[in-house]
Amino acid sequence: MEAYKELETRFRRLALIDEARAMLGWDWATMMPTGGAESRAEQMAELSLVVHEFLLDPRVEELLDEAELGVEMLDDWRKSNLKQMRRSWLHNSSLPSSLVMALSKSTSECELRWRSAKSEDDYSGLLPKFSLVVELVQEKAQAKADAFSVSPYDALLDLYDPGTRTQDIDPVFDDLTDYLPNFTDRVIEQQRTSEPLRPFEGPFRVAKQQELSKRLMEIVGFPFDHGRLDESHHPFSGGTSKDLRITTRYDEDDFTSALMAVLHETGHALYDYGLPGNWRRQPVGEALGMSIHESQSLLIEMQVCRSPEFIRSIAPMIRETFGKHALALNEDNLLRRYHRVERSLIRVEADEVTYASHVILRYQLEKEIISGELLPADLPSAWREGMRKFVGVEPSDDREGCLQDIHWYGGDFGYFPTYTLGAVCAAQFFEAATRDDPKILSGIASRDFGPLYDWLRLNVHSFGRLLPAPALIQRATGKKLGTEAFKSHLNARYLGAD
Repeated sequence: MEAYKELETRFRRLALIDEARAMLGWDWATMMPTGGAESRAEQMAELSLVVHEFLLDPRVEELLDEAELGVEMLDDWRKSNLKQMRRSWLHNSSLPSSLVMALSKSTSECELRWRSAKSEDDYSGLLPKFSLVVELVQEKAQAKADAFSVSPYDALLDLYDPGTRTQDIDPVFDDLTDYLPNFTDRVIEQQRTSEPLRPFEGPFRVAKQQELSKRLMEIVGFPFDHGRLDESHHPFSGGTSKDLRITTRYDEDDFTSALMAVLHETGHALYDYGLPGNWRRQPVGEALGMSIHESQSLLIEMQVCRSPEFIRSIAPMIRETFGKHALALNEDNLLRRYHRVERSLIRVEADEVTYASHVILRYQLEKEIISGELLPADLPSAWREGMRKFVGVEPSDDREGCLQDIHWYGGDFGYFPTYTLGAVCAAQFFEAATRDDPKILSGIASRDFGPLYDWLRLNVHSFGRLLPAPALIQRATGKKLGTEAFKSHLNARYLGAD
């Protein structure tokens, strides 16, 4: 038991360092002057090395071995905590310190260069830095694959979704690949013959969008005494469970994208906020994985905040904020806009029908990059071909093509599939929640999210990493993860079918 207690102390210190890294990362993306980039890259690299060396201390392995000998003396929470400690140690012990430092520095530099490359449509200028990132990530993937006895790509998946493998993803994505093309055609054809959208007439001033965003965050349940909203190149949720930092980006010609990005990130933040407080700063108290994390953001954005019940309830607030646009901002026009389906070029602007196709494309490409089948120099052409195949449109430049997302340039390979796994999971959670508590739908219509969050805290948030994702989903919904609830939701919302 003493060994376990010492591990808890050590991992609490590690969590505090990670919290500091998170806040530096938020500052990097929002407030830091460009001239501070080189210094910040060095700071982040050094902290990454501190974490790495902390876990590689021979005493940590000794403590893990000793604690595991007495594992039967621990309760379920501590058993799970110990298991997560071992997993974290394995991920870190598989990498030499030199590689950790090199990755941290190269991804920071590449991510910074990506910002200008995207605005300038300059993939060739980014290619040398990106090629180095890919080379280092491949090296990381192979090292982790050797440690976990899995494929290199599966080893990267495990970083974001513990225990998830391509064999779990492929059946879900194959089903959606078969289902979505015909369904998308039917929806687009139906919408083509419906009443046309009333166009927006901007500008929608950023200050007004910020005001409205914060009001809606309050309605959904965001605790502003523990968080804030800022602006960045790419919307994200960061910070810590008690210091929530979310961002969005604004378009003065159309407020709808920024608004839903805010609500999406609010879903992420509320999941972090609802994690078990008794296990804060311990591995078992962390978010279960990115698929579950994305399920919470997509449940709020897609299942709830794009629902007729919610849109109708907030339409008066939207008209109040942007009063002169009253005709374009009536309930029916807002619903049609938020339910509009079209084959778009940009993932973060895609509707929920075509979004999965964007993700499946990225999943296929990043598997090929990690395996070496696809070279970084060939990514733009592979991207265009994939967009034609999976989405049905083709970008005219790299800005709207392979440069649109930050993930790969920051070294995040294995992250993308969690978005669509999260969407499938969100539909299944919401189906179960509304079945268990009929007050949830009426609450949403009256801007009362209490019943929904009561269910989410009880069935999802409060578990942290106590259970593996399949067990959590089975316990909360009574079913294994499948596409049935997701497809049923799409049919009901977009074709009016049960």
